[in-house]
Parts: sequence; C-alpha cells; structure tokens
Amino acid sequence: MTSAPAPDTTTRTGIVPDIALAERLFDELRARTGSAGAGITRTSYGLGEQIAHDAVRREATRLGMHAEIDAACNLYLTMKGNSDGPGLMIGSHLDSVPDGGNFDGAAGVLAGLAVAAGFHAAGQKPPVDLTIMAVRAEESTWFGASYIGSRAAFGLLASGELDGVLRAGDAISLGAAIDAAGGDTAQLRAGTPYLDAARIGLFLEPHIEQGPVLVAEDTPVGLVTGIRGSFRHRQASCRGVYAHSGATPKSARQDAVLATSHLVVAMDEAWQRLEAEGHDLAVTFGQSSTVLGEAAFSKVAGRTNFSLDVRSQDAETLDLMRKELQGACKRIEQRHGVTFNLGPETTSTPAIMDPAVTNRMAALAEKAGIPARVMPCGAGHDAAVFAGQGVPTAMVFIRNRNGSHNPDEAMDVADFARAAELIAALLESWDPAGM
Repeated sequence: MTSAPAPDTTTRTGIVPDIALAERLFDELRARTGSAGAGITRTSYGLGEQIAHDAVRREATRLGMHAEIDAACNLYLTMKGNSDGPGLMIGSHLDSVPDGGNFDGAAGVLAGLAVAAGFHAAGQKPPVDLTIMAVRAEESTWFGASYIGSRAAFGLLASGELDGVLRAGDAISLGAAIDAAGGDTAQLRAGTPYLDAARIGLFLEPHIEQGPVLVAEDTPVGLVTGIRGSFRHRQASCRGVYAHSGATPKSARQDAVLATSHLVVAMDEAWQRLEAEGHDLAVTFGQSSTVLGEAAFSKVAGRTNFSLDVRSQDAETLDLMRKELQGACKRIEQRHGVTFNLGPETTSTPAIMDPAVTNRMAALAEKAGIPARVMPCGAGHDAAVFAGQGVPTAMVFIRNRNGSHNPDEAMDVADFARAAELIAALLESWDPAGM
C-alpha cells in the first residue's frame, strides 16, 4: 500500500477525511491479523474479526462516537447529526477469507471512519446522524451462508441456520459462535430486528473492486449500478461406477470424471449463448475432485465432488440457468450412465443500487475532478440486503490490483482517499428532506 499525498486543503473548504487515521488502522490490522509470508485471516466470529472490531471501536470512541452492538454482534458507531431525519450509514465487513487480503471489507469501514473523523476535525456535525457499521460474517467461506450479519440486523436469519450451519475448520455452529462473541441468539431466533429500514436514509458500502476493470481503465473509483444475485451448489457430486482403466471398454464405462467434464462444458456453452443474447451472467465450477481413498491412477472414476456458482443481476437469467443445469444433468446421466446429486441450493437475490444516489455521486465526482466509472458488481455484498429491505443503497468501488481473497490485494491509499473525498462530498450535500 503506497501512502497518499497530504490532502490539498488550500482550494477546498469542505470536510477532509482523515486518511492518516485509516492508514494507521490498515497497518494495525495487517500486523495483528496477518502472518509473515502469508495473508490476512479474520475468521467470522473469531479472534481476527474481533480484533478488527475492537480497533475500529476504540478509534471511533476517541472521536466521541456512540458505540452499540446488536444481537449478532454487528457494530454501530454513531455521530450525532444536525437533524433527526433518517440517518446515513456507511459500512462493510471486517472478516476475511483464510489467507486473504487486508483491504477486502476493511476499506469500507475505514473509509466511513475517515469521513466521520473529518467531520470531527472540522468541528461540524453531519446533516443527520451518521453511523459507521462494521458487519459480521460477510465471507460465506466460513459458515457457508451469505450475508449473516446484515440479515441478522433486519431479523432475517433463520433459526435453523443458527443450529445447522457450521464453521469451516472447527465445526462450531453459527449460534454457538455468535453467543461466544457476546451475541444473543434468543433475540435472533425470535426474529427481532435491530435496524428499521424506514429510519435509514442511505446505506453506502465502499469496497475494493474485486475484478480488473478499474485497473484496466486506469480509473480510481467505480460507482455500482447493481449486485449480482446467485444460486450455488456447494456440495454437488456425480456417481458412476469404478472400473479397471485398462480392462473396461468405453462402451461399458460409467465415468464420473468424464460426465462432470461434460457438465462443465454444457454450462459454459449456455453461459456463452445467454451472454451473447445480452444476459448478465457468470458461471464458475470452483471445486472439482475425485474422492481421496477411492480414486486411483488405474481406475475409472466412480465419483466426483464439485461446486457450482451461478450469478446474474437478473432473477430471470438465474431461472434460465437453473433450467439449463437440470436439462444438462439429465442428458449426461442418460448418455454416461451416471447420477448427479447437486445437493442443497443456496441463493442470494440480485439487488439494484439507488440510481438517484449513483447519479448524484457521478455529478460530485465530475465536479471534484475524480475519474469514476459506472459499472455493475459481480460479487455479493451486504449492500444487497439493505437494498432488498427497501433502503436507498449505493456502493463505491476503489481500484485494486491483483483481485481479492488473496494476500496480493493492492489498493493505493491515493485511490482510497479519492473515494473517501467523494463520500464526504455526498454526505455534506445530503438533504434530509430528500435529494
């Protein structure tokens, strides 16, 4: 991470985000939740995530912000505003994937804190209450469920998830992990919401871009139009028949590897066809393997395990791909004498960002001379939950090299500072009576 130049305050009279504060916290999080030669690990409802929450809370209270946690241990840090209208929220998550990067999620929380610190330094209040939210358990790699913290905040977490969803690595149930972190699963089981959508005038999630678009176009900031929804099969399998690799002719084989390969190709061809027709789509087989202890060099594979992740901004496109998947499985089963078991399906709903807010940020970026690109978001984010509850929602992407979910995330603080400046301008110009 390269340091940002000192903000030029000679020509600007508005709020100046405290980028130095954010830099200190980035450095602290790297030192306390990273390891030499590897990446960052902030386990959902684990030590690393708690370290991050405690550090952010410490700095916010020094700014005089009021701190609260809800039943799922989401953290809310509030600066009192000049009006009692629906409040402004800036937030993201502080957990990470195993051996991930330091900026995924954390950049959003620290951008909000930097802006709040700018109001504090200027001796000004935001137009309405400003809350920085640090969301728990966004990374579904730990518990195999999407948007745990943000759904819990609205009372949307299913009771069965608390008991049946187990954390990767230690098999601790979600409910036990929440209680151990100081939460209250009794409230969660009752579906008691902490947040009231009607009391939120805006939820804004800053986040590093997790793809290559902003880097390729040499643009520091992205303004998100919508977040893809998904359907996923995390525990899919194909069963054929194990057989001798030399003695079994092709006509007698029920080869699970070959059948799974045909499914991968069929879904890729459907992706290409629908994308050519104008559909937004992404299809990924992120895992595929034979079974350790059963498969061997000289055996026709009788079983494979695989995962499938299908994403789109359009719910109808997701339904089309479900039909493509079902049809491909039937054809391949009949041709190769195998059986597919896709296992349980998990889903997330597509979310459209508030166009009025996005347009307002585009105008502010142009006025401030900040290059910005309007673009869709392919990854899932907590902002989708807020949009689904009817909250005016927006996202700001920050340019980031080398993707995300890896130790090589590379966000320049200069780009982070420009995103924070844009957020500050939006908040300063916010009209509680309506944009």
